[in-house]
Amino acid sequence: MTQIKGRAAVVTGGGSGIGMGLARELAREGASVAVADIILENAKKVADEINASGGKAVAIHCDVCERDSIERMKREACAALGRVSLLFANAGATSFEPLVEMSDDDVDWIVQVNLMGVMNTTRAFLPDMMESREGHVCATASMAGLLPGWIPVHVPYSAAKAGIIGLMMNLALEMSEYGVHTTSYCPGGVATGMKANNARYRPARFGGPRTDEVQVPEASFKDNAVTFYSPEDIAPIVLRAVRNNRPFVFDHAEQRSEFRRTYSDVVEACYDDVEAWEKEHGTPDTVDQTRD
Repeated sequence: MTQIKGRAAVVTGGGSGIGMGLARELAREGASVAVADIILENAKKVADEINASGGKAVAIHCDVCERDSIERMKREACAALGRVSLLFANAGATSFEPLVEMSDDDVDWIVQVNLMGVMNTTRAFLPDMMESREGHVCATASMAGLLPGWIPVHVPYSAAKAGIIGLMMNLALEMSEYGVHTTSYCPGGVATGMKANNARYRPARFGGPRTDEVQVPEASFKDNAVTFYSPEDIAPIVLRAVRNNRPFVFDHAEQRSEFRRTYSDVVEACYDDVEAWEKEHGTPDTVDQTRD
C-alpha cells in the first residue's frame, strides 16, 4: 500500500477544481502539500486554507507547459516539504472545438498542458522516488481518454488524455523494481468550473489568458447524459485508489456500460474479425528478424 500520512505531496493545478479537492483531502489525511498552479493567487488561497485548518501547505507558481517552471517548482517544493513521494499530475485544460477549426496554438496548448505537462512533471520527480525506492504518481486523465469514441468534438483533448493512460500504464512496468506505483484518474463528470475559467490558464506562448467561456457543442453530450460530482466528493475516492496502488480510478460506476459499448465491445469485435481471418486463411508466416 501507498502511505499518505506523513508524506510530502505535490498537486499541479492545485488552485482550483479537482486539484484543489485533492490538495485539501491530502492535507486532511496527514500529508504536507505543495499546491502548484499557473495562477499563484489561486494556489495561495488553497494553501492558506489548509494551513489555517492545521495542515501544512505551500503555494508555488508552475506552468506545466514549461520544463524550467516545473524544475523550479520541484526545487521549491522539496525545500519547503522535503523529499516528495506523492505526485498528483493534475493540471490540464479542455476544448470542445472541431479539429479543423482549431488554430495551431489551440492544438499545441491542449496537447502540451494535458500530455506533456504530465510527462515532464513526472520526469522531474521520478529520480528521487527511484532513489528512495518508494513513491506514487497519480495523473489526471479522463473518461474521454479511456473512451475516446464516447464524447464527440473532443479530438486533441481525448488524444492527450489517452496518452496519459498509456504513459502511466507503461511507466508502471519501468518502475516496478523501484517500488514506485502509478494511477490514472479518469474523471467522468466533476464540477470544476473549467467551462468558465479554462481560458484564464492559457500561457502566453499559446496566445495568453482570455476571458471567453468554453462553448460545448450540442453534439458532444446530446446522447451522453453526464452527472457531475464536486471535487471534494471525488477526492477521497482517488486517494483510496492511490493507497491501494490501483492502476485506474473512476468516479462514476454507471459508466461501465459506456466502456463496453464504445471500447470493450468494439475491440472484442475486431479480435473476432482477425480470428475469422485466421480460420479462413491461416496465420501469416513468421518473419525471423534476427537475420536482418
